Amino acid sequence: MTESQSLPMNFGGIAEEEFSAFESSRILVWPISYEGTVSYGSGTGQGAAAIIDASRNMELYDEETDAEVYKLGIHTIDESPPMETPEAMMNALYNRAKRLLGNDRFVVMIGGEHSVSAPVIRAHAEKYPNLSVLQIDAHADLRDTYDGTPHSHASIMARVVRDLRIPAVQVGIRSMSVDEARALDGLATRIFWAKDIVGRNDWWDDAVDSLTENVYFTIDIDGLDPSLVSATGTPEPGGLGWYETIGLIKTLARKRKVVGMDLTEYSYVEGQSASAFLCAKLIYKTLAFVFERETSRVRNV
Repeated sequence: MTESQSLPMNFGGIAEEEFSAFESSRILVWPISYEGTVSYGSGTGQGAAAIIDASRNMELYDEETDAEVYKLGIHTIDESPPMETPEAMMNALYNRAKRLLGNDRFVVMIGGEHSVSAPVIRAHAEKYPNLSVLQIDAHADLRDTYDGTPHSHASIMARVVRDLRIPAVQVGIRSMSVDEARALDGLATRIFWAKDIVGRNDWWDDAVDSLTENVYFTIDIDGLDPSLVSATGTPEPGGLGWYETIGLIKTLARKRKVVGMDLTEYSYVEGQSASAFLCAKLIYKTLAFVFERETSRVRNV
């Protein structure tokens, strides 16, 4: 057995109790195994567990922030299992999110399909005033219903901007229905289309400046180009690159207060670990930027 294989099955493979126990952790990682409304590729129900497994092979030092954010404490809580109906699942996730936020921790939810973000965002909106949402995604997810349910992965942003009336910035969008396109003018959202931003960095400040003081950050991993992440439910061509994404996140963390985040839509495929590792790394680097002011520098140069 290798050293990494012997590490505990938590996010980051953190062996030291002082940095992984619930009581001493600033950050909670919350895995959700749910793919109840998938409409194309499957595997998202196993995605969270695969990302956590892959994270055990990451280096926990981040070279851009010169810090080890895990030393603020990262605790991985029990996975939320799937429930019989989408409505029951969303209610259960909302209630658990409320309990977790009552502990005044930073919650990182790992899905699962993207529908699971809506109840978590709702709980954050009730705790944090003046909240907006930054979404990285290939799809607008603004359908009022899909396949007979308003709790679909294709409807998560409709729940956010229509029902909850939370303003949003949507980045990397390159696929939507005609009904979504017709409804755009009446919605509190600003879209940065993939065709206009890929390969550039002059839009980062504009995107972040369009957000309110408190921001919930939701990542549908299909927002990145499928040459980087092919293991996702609907791998749309033409997405964001790694450094474009990291640049946006860095800008966000340094100009706004990120109060919660999630990453969804990674689809587990046996033998394809690169996508899971990228997801784990993206979460960890986001945490490094979000908590940059609270972490100690390692090299002090």
